[in-house]
Amino acid sequence: MEEIRKKKRSILGIIMKYLVPLIITVGLCWVMFTKIDFGEMMHIIRTQCNFWWIGLMLFIGVWAHVFRAMRWRIQLRAIGVDAPLFILILSIFGTYAVNLVFPRLGELWRCTYVAQRQKAHFSSVFGSMLADRLADTLTVATLSLLTLILAYPQMTAYLKRPENTGLYNSLMGTLQSPWLWASLAAIIALLWWVLARKVPETDGKSRIANRINDYNRRLQVFAGNLWEGFAVVGKMRGKGRFLLYTVGIWGCFFLEMFSSFFAFPFTEGVFVQYGIVAVLFTFVISSISMGVPANGGIGPYQWACMLALACYGVPDNLGLVFGNLVLGMTTMMLILLGIFTFFCIMLDKRKNKAKSAA
Repeated sequence: MEEIRKKKRSILGIIMKYLVPLIITVGLCWVMFTKIDFGEMMHIIRTQCNFWWIGLMLFIGVWAHVFRAMRWRIQLRAIGVDAPLFILILSIFGTYAVNLVFPRLGELWRCTYVAQRQKAHFSSVFGSMLADRLADTLTVATLSLLTLILAYPQMTAYLKRPENTGLYNSLMGTLQSPWLWASLAAIIALLWWVLARKVPETDGKSRIANRINDYNRRLQVFAGNLWEGFAVVGKMRGKGRFLLYTVGIWGCFFLEMFSSFFAFPFTEGVFVQYGIVAVLFTFVISSISMGVPANGGIGPYQWACMLALACYGVPDNLGLVFGNLVLGMTTMMLILLGIFTFFCIMLDKRKNKAKSAA
């Protein structure tokens, strides 16, 4: 019976990890391409797009990955893992390539690759990766708060349009509901209680109690590893460089969006009229959309660009054209970097085998 339950949980895990993101991607893409004419989209791209700006965007994007590898190297050295920078750059390239096919599996792959190559403990490497992602989460949260304050007039103007009145009233009603804030407070209190309490030992007779305690232990271990990995940031050498590389990563991501705005006349017009806030707003909304479980952000990213640009008067079809081109070119770059990565890894393995044999 226990083996059957494990198999069921394994099947459910596979469905949640791979099938759900695929369904989200396919569903959003299907709805998206029913909103636009594919021939018209290609005509707009051929006649209006300045691909020099797209090329600059891709060049900047590569540097964002390099800065990420440089930042991660500081964390790894703090836990005693001194990996070559080129190997870490390859691990970052490979992460994004793997995520295109298997969402969220890329991070697990890079931790496994670096741990095996450097003969390090996987849990330590994984904890440093969690700290890496937590730093990004805090950065996105800070940028989101700043951007929502700056772009509040355009957001409210968009939501107050006649066609969006129902959405605006529903959103405001939800935000003003005491049940929402009471539920959030209850969830936070419950998590705090689960993580802080000592898990009691069970006599092995109560199956439900055993299962609850098992989940509690797993959650506490996960939270402990998460905190341990993040706490390295406070102890490690090079905190200033860590912050500098974080600025470099997200500065490059922002410059990618900024340069892509000049690729089309309609997005360049948005920048001329509304300034840097419009670029920042589109950047933040599209960055948040990458958190949706979808293959490489395909689907959520284009919708995010469409909604963000719609706040500045860009028609939906043009917003989708912009999102499709930017994500499409970025995806092509990640595929090429992935091929380059796995070719280099193959050569590195052969080189290491030859050294071992000698």
